[in-house]
Amino acid sequence: MTFDALKPKVEAFLNSNSATIDERLLDVCKLLEEHITHYNWVGFYFKNGDKDELKLGPYVGEPTDHIIIPFGKGICGQAAVSNQNFVVPDVSAQDNYIACSITVKAEIVIPIFVNGENIGQIDIDSNTADPFTDEDERFLEFVCKKVAGILN
Repeated sequence: MTFDALKPKVEAFLNSNSATIDERLLDVCKLLEEHITHYNWVGFYFKNGDKDELKLGPYVGEPTDHIIIPFGKGICGQAAVSNQNFVVPDVSAQDNYIACSITVKAEIVIPIFVNGENIGQIDIDSNTADPFTDEDERFLEFVCKKVAGILN
């Protein structure tokens, strides 16, 4: 399924008033993991209150021990500090990478901003080397803007 075909489905899940926010986010994770072959782990991390750390939210994929990630640590922690997208074509080349699984080859992290504040991110792991394109990045920015819309 193309990114353009997925956009209305993302919006429909997020705009569902009959589900909790976590249920809606989980539905988005499932949708992306099921329909984009190089998305093998899809999840959300959110700022943990006033702490300089991220806390794992809804996700699909292999279980992870990384429930809490300090700001600056790993790809997610770096995105939390930099407020920038982080695309890693080869995780083995990253000094500050937190390994979740030996099968993960690449990762992309896109921040979620609410009222100009970085409140979380979507994190995608891929078991394919260098799979992420500009189209992935733009699509995930779209997803994050839509997620921000239900969180503000």
